[in-house]
Amino acid sequence: MNAGRRGGVSLQGAVKRHGALTVLHGVDLDIQPGEFFVLLGPSGSGKTTTLRVLAGLESISAGRVLIDGEDVTQRDPGDRDVAMVFQSYALYPHMTVAQNIGFPLKMVGQAPDAIARAVAGAADKVSIGHLLDRRPGQLSGGQQQRVALARAIVREPRLFLLDEPLSNLDARLRLETRVELKKLQRSLGVTAVYVTHDQEEAMTLADRIAVFMDGRIVQVGTPKGIFGRPSHAAVAGFIGTPPMNLLEATWSGRDVQVGLAGRVTVDAVAPGERAVTLGVRPGDLRIAEAGLPAEVELVEELGDSRIAVLRVGDQRVKLKTDSTIDLREGQAVHLGFAAGAAHLFDRSSGERLN
Repeated sequence: MNAGRRGGVSLQGAVKRHGALTVLHGVDLDIQPGEFFVLLGPSGSGKTTTLRVLAGLESISAGRVLIDGEDVTQRDPGDRDVAMVFQSYALYPHMTVAQNIGFPLKMVGQAPDAIARAVAGAADKVSIGHLLDRRPGQLSGGQQQRVALARAIVREPRLFLLDEPLSNLDARLRLETRVELKKLQRSLGVTAVYVTHDQEEAMTLADRIAVFMDGRIVQVGTPKGIFGRPSHAAVAGFIGTPPMNLLEATWSGRDVQVGLAGRVTVDAVAPGERAVTLGVRPGDLRIAEAGLPAEVELVEELGDSRIAVLRVGDQRVKLKTDSTIDLREGQAVHLGFAAGAAHLFDRSSGERLN
């Protein structure tokens, strides 16, 4: 398969309207051949609509869709050389696994012996060769998901589009399948565009992520880059487990005043006083001798670590620490963090400042 050299995607100014409602606001996106690219965002943010636009299942009101440099904006789904895997798997219940996998090839008139070879090869790649004579109703959710993947693989498309394909699996199987899915994509060398609302899933699977909010892409980058330097307060509050603490504050010089609770020092220098949102990752907070006064409200035990929910003035934060730190509900403590661990965002626009 030469898919590693195919599957470059470009969305240029994609706008999608439903009557007076605009679902996509001029989305621009470039995906490199062979990338595992994740569209991440909360419900209603436009990520699934974008995937359907790439597939040709949704038309766009303005803009262009290019695959490998070809303008496919007006092409039907069947003429785009893409394969889609849905959340529901969309298997035919009356067909065997082999018939489900081979159905796309049957529809384009391939010879039965060629279909049989392709089906066997695709089934082998996802380890379901022993299930070819069964029907979907006899399979577990994880097995059905593999059949849907094999049906996509068998066509050798230049682009895989996956719409929350793991969301119907239980937590353990979802973790296992993530690893297998990434390995499969790498072995095939195919471009994959994957939609999810699960930021942990996005971080573990993606080469790069586009974060969607309200029909717009607010940041594109590697998982490490987006986690380490979110470009917007909304991204900061969405990425991470738990996500970043966001506190209303006032920034002047190197000092940040957090409400009436206390003052902390940051690396950046403000030219004048301005209203900001101070962001600190739960793992960057620590119990200190001096700092922001706080009260422990709740301690969540996670075995090898614990998460404490604390009140700082009239705002709540979470602290993530190892299980050796003694924290009790109602305990008065001080919170500190390294000056370089502070993320500062404009309070009105949400844009990153430092």
